[in-house]
Amino acid sequence: MLCCINARALLVTTLLLAGAPAVAQDLKLDDLVAEALQRNPELLAVQKKYEAARQRPSQAAALPDPVFSPGWNSNGNPLPGAQLGTNPTSNIGFAITQEIPFPGKQRLRGDIARKEADAQFEDLQLSQLSVISRVKQAFFRLQHSWAAREVLERNRELITTLLSITEVRYASGRVQQQDVFKAQVQLSLLETKVVQLEREQRLRQAELNSLLNRTPDTPMGKPAEPHIGQMAGTLAELQAAAVQNSPLRLRDEKMTRRADLAVNLARKDYYPDYALSGGYYNQGGMPAFYTFRADIRIPVNFRARQRAALTEQSQLLLSARHSYQATAQSLNLRVADDYSSTVTSKRLMDLYRNTIIPQMRLAAESSLTSYETGAVDFLTVLSNFAAALDYEMNYHDEMQNYHLALSRLEETTGMRLIEEDHQ
Repeated sequence: MLCCINARALLVTTLLLAGAPAVAQDLKLDDLVAEALQRNPELLAVQKKYEAARQRPSQAAALPDPVFSPGWNSNGNPLPGAQLGTNPTSNIGFAITQEIPFPGKQRLRGDIARKEADAQFEDLQLSQLSVISRVKQAFFRLQHSWAAREVLERNRELITTLLSITEVRYASGRVQQQDVFKAQVQLSLLETKVVQLEREQRLRQAELNSLLNRTPDTPMGKPAEPHIGQMAGTLAELQAAAVQNSPLRLRDEKMTRRADLAVNLARKDYYPDYALSGGYYNQGGMPAFYTFRADIRIPVNFRARQRAALTEQSQLLLSARHSYQATAQSLNLRVADDYSSTVTSKRLMDLYRNTIIPQMRLAAESSLTSYETGAVDFLTVLSNFAAALDYEMNYHDEMQNYHLALSRLEETTGMRLIEEDHQ
């Protein structure tokens, strides 16, 4: 009987420890995010693309390089200087040709390239938010695997102790052998879940190491418990922030302006470009020979070229405007979906933490006391402990869902919604 009393005390102590605060951890979310922003190769690649795009506006707005054309005209033989000074058609000299687009075209080309660079900057912002979100989601999944594993470890100790009690009662002939088998099966089931969570931990650690550009086997500490606060803002405020701050929306806005400039450039292409040429030719003892010429490109095939190009750019402008509107609708839907997930998960977390789990622990402790006196059977005790385990696992599942949804909301709205718990 003393063995049963000590075992029961251990069970109650373990149940109480299940609600104790976690000890300080060494893996900080903010540190991981900062490192990812500095080292993530995907993000660095997009950053270099943006830096490259910044160099294009000046190139697009610059005039074409002039053409320098040295040459000679000779008489009697093809060698340079043949009959130079004696024949008026023999000379040696050069010409310079400068191609000049119709006024306004180069400025428009520069503006178009500038809008493309601005859109590339929004791609960089989008990549940053994406990397941050992926780091946070991997962190929360890793944290969930640790927390769930701790729950399973505690319950494995409970079932082990319960098995000891059952074996003692079976030895004294007060319970059937099948009760021992049921406890052993439950213990094996917990072991399989622990193995699955160990795999999840390895996977999430590898994912974080990949995002931080580390080697896959770099050791990683235990994640800190995330802070659980109230939602910052209403659904309408978050949707407004998404429309205002989202790089997706801003990128579509830049590309719409770029398409509008492209339409203006297509209209300008109805007007001719031209080239100016000037030359100097030495004729020996005879007076120097000078030339000047203007070449004008006449758009005689405007139906096949300029008109079709204008129609093409006009359609692309309409496409950009529709894409801009579609992105806004998509952002509103994503925010509404993730906001609903956070609200639902937060309510469920409060129910599990404040009501369901404490009541289930009391029920488990009460059934254990009744089991020792023979008032209830073993299956009732086992069911109560299994239910307590399920509810605590559900609590951590909802915590994970809550933070994953917040991470997605941060990526969509550009707002900081997750604060690390530094207590």
